[in-house]
Amino acid sequence: MIPVALPSGGVELDAWIDEAPDPIAVIGLAHGAGAGHEHPFLVGVAQAWAAAGFTTVRFDFPYRHAGRRIPGPAAHAIETWAAVEAFCRAVAPGIPFSAAGKSYGGRMASMAAAEERIAPDALVYLGYPLHPPGRPENARTAHLPAVTAPQLFLAGTKDPFLQPLDDLAAAVASCRTAEVVWFDGGGHSFDVAGRKLPADQVGEATARAAVPWLVERLQRPAA
Repeated sequence: MIPVALPSGGVELDAWIDEAPDPIAVIGLAHGAGAGHEHPFLVGVAQAWAAAGFTTVRFDFPYRHAGRRIPGPAAHAIETWAAVEAFCRAVAPGIPFSAAGKSYGGRMASMAAAEERIAPDALVYLGYPLHPPGRPENARTAHLPAVTAPQLFLAGTKDPFLQPLDDLAAAVASCRTAEVVWFDGGGHSFDVAGRKLPADQVGEATARAAVPWLVERLQRPAA
C-alpha cells in the first residue's frame, strides 16, 4: 500500500508491481485523467518495461481510488507522486527512480518535479497534454524549464493535444535536458488510423521506444 497524506485526511493506495529480475531502475507509472491503472495500454507499458529490466509500479490517483471520474486538485496528485517515489525507492532500494505517466499522469509528475516534491532520475511522458485540443494559447508548459531531470516526450504526430507540433518542439527546447520520440500518425493514445491494434500491444510498442533512452540514463556503469 502507498500511504498518501492529503488535507482531507490520509489515504492508502494499492500498488500493482511488474517486477524485473535484477532491475536497472524502478519506474512509477501513472494513468491518464480518464482511465485507471488497469487500462490495457498501461498494462502493456508496464509489461514491456519490466521485460526490459525496469520494475514498474502502477497506481491510481486518489480521485480514482475513491471511484470518481474527474481529477481532484493538482496538489493532491503532486502529493501522491511524492508518496509514490518514497514507495518505489523502498520497494527497490539503491537503484534509480523514474517517473512516467500517460497524459495527465505525466503532467502531474512534471509539476511534482518542478516543485521539487519528487527527485526522479528521469521522466517519461506518454502523450504529454501540451494544451487542451484546439486551444494552443492555454499551454501547460511554464513549469517545464524548472525540471532538472532528463525528460523524454513520446508524442504522436496526430495528437490533438500537440497541434501545432512546433509548440512541443518549443517546449522541449525550453527544458534543461529533453528529447522527443515521434510516432508518425499516432494519436493521443498512440493509435494510428487504419492500423487497429489492441491497446496493450500499442502500449508495449510505445514503451519499447523509450527503452534505449532509459537504459542510457539510468543504467549505472559497472564498478
